[in-house]
Amino acid sequence: MNRDPQSWARLGHALRSAREARGCTQAELGELAGVSGRSVQDAEAGTVPKSRMPYTLGRIAAALGWPEGAVDAVLDGAAPPGEGWRDVPADQGQIDAERLAGIMTNAMVRATEHATAAEIRAATKIALDELRKQGLIAETDGVQPSTNQANS
Repeated sequence: MNRDPQSWARLGHALRSAREARGCTQAELGELAGVSGRSVQDAEAGTVPKSRMPYTLGRIAAALGWPEGAVDAVLDGAAPPGEGWRDVPADQGQIDAERLAGIMTNAMVRATEHATAAEIRAATKIALDELRKQGLIAETDGVQPSTNQANS
């Protein structure tokens, strides 16, 4: 479990922002989540738990519409849902390999600390090849991950 106080403070702020964006009180969110208003208050305080991840966090996140795994992702440094995350219906989620490569490369840059740009591009290529094998993206004529400055 992540024990970094800054990560927990970021999570608490994200939960509070999401609740306020929905226009509900801590007590109302607690009721929606099936937890106490105090549990919501504690989650928003961003205090590092003493022993283990509180089970109430998953319920609160779900009541806010966050996807499964979002709490851990935010604790690990990802943007909270609603800040760059969005659901796209599967039939509208068509994406070309080059754009997907750019997105994946940017994500890997944010997720890794010591990898070089070449290592990240190689990992992106491996992921794209696997997506092609599984028929999730179209075969291409050698499209490689974007190497523009924004993606390296």
